[in-house]
Amino acid sequence: MKTPCVISLIALGLFAGSAACPAAAEWTRFRGPAGDGIATGAQPPLKWSGSQNLAWKTELPGPGASSPIRAGNRIFVTCYSGYGTGGREGGELSKLARHLVCVDATSGKILWNSSVPGDSSESAYTRLNEHGYASQTPVTDGEKVFVFFGKSGVLAFDLTGKQLWQVNVGKESGRQGWGSATSLMLYKNSVIVNAADESQSIRALDKVTGKELWKAEGSGMTTCYNTPTLVNMPGDGQELVVAVQNEVWGLNPDNGKLRWYAEVPLSGNLAASIVAGDGVVYAFGGNRGPGTVAVRVGGKGDVTKTHVVWTTSRGPDFGTPVLHEGHLYYANSRGVAVCINAKTGEQVYEERLQLSQGQGRIYASPILADGKLFITTRTAGTVVLAAKPAFEQLAENPVADDRTDFSATPMLTGNQLFLRSNRALYCFAAANTPVN
Repeated sequence: MKTPCVISLIALGLFAGSAACPAAAEWTRFRGPAGDGIATGAQPPLKWSGSQNLAWKTELPGPGASSPIRAGNRIFVTCYSGYGTGGREGGELSKLARHLVCVDATSGKILWNSSVPGDSSESAYTRLNEHGYASQTPVTDGEKVFVFFGKSGVLAFDLTGKQLWQVNVGKESGRQGWGSATSLMLYKNSVIVNAADESQSIRALDKVTGKELWKAEGSGMTTCYNTPTLVNMPGDGQELVVAVQNEVWGLNPDNGKLRWYAEVPLSGNLAASIVAGDGVVYAFGGNRGPGTVAVRVGGKGDVTKTHVVWTTSRGPDFGTPVLHEGHLYYANSRGVAVCINAKTGEQVYEERLQLSQGQGRIYASPILADGKLFITTRTAGTVVLAAKPAFEQLAENPVADDRTDFSATPMLTGNQLFLRSNRALYCFAAANTPVN
């Protein structure tokens, strides 16, 4: 049996307790409370613009590609300032700062702004000019907010903006020097971070103290930019699944130990996260090694010959697909929407988005709400598609007076849709409906 590319594992402790289940109307992490890109119960407007159905707009202290999250009536979003802003290198790296900003969901008023100095080991902006220094989406348990600022580490804040702890998870750089964009997630009493770019490792930190609970390392993580996914096992329990170079790993989230791995033909810069449903996980290659594989969860050791269901050379390059009623939906960075049959891997449709403004490049992930797919382009607005295995574009929603970059995945809660650009945070809601 071939040895997987895990080369070491350190277990420093186990967890106790369980995080409270977030309310469906809240948006506690990247791609929603379950991390699946589904906004349960949300009914956002179909059409909007810089004036139509605009509830409020708030100027942010700097750019960023991270998504907003929500706990109650508080919205949290990260930004950066002092260096590499305005789409140019500008300034000195020593003046780089990250910000965690708290915004009132009803009014858009900034409640507080906590600033964190950048680390001197950060890569130069010339290598990060596609996304900058605030690309990791925070996570909250409703009592604290956790952020990942790359080489400046993982930090915890209380709901008033007070910093509680800060932990270094590595200061290395991958061979591209592109920085990192992996978002945090919570499991029981821990914060899990993919620090592949900083230290080729995945780590679990204690939510209260920041103490490292376990660390799994592997040389195959050099271009692993995806956020790990918690997958429910048939029967009981969960697995932590992540895609690395030419492999998919299933880890025990309680101690980081490798349970199984599958060798798969996926390479490139692995940005899209694992998608899971009905005991199967779907993993995706990068922009230089596109493809999709379906693997049954569970098993032990090398499950390549027994658990790989299908493979295809088609797949997303940046955004994470949505799994809905037996189909995978995504849009690639070139503005092409794709639907794949999740049982067979066969392509159902491949259609270019119909855009009147800009080129339609896409870094954001689609979000499903109210039977519709919301796909945000970087410069041409947000497109709404029918969530069905036949291409139907329902709306095109540019924000004409903001020509900065919209790389962040949107947040949808209740009747509101939130977008962030490099300039501002927007809240859209249908006219004559209360903001909730």
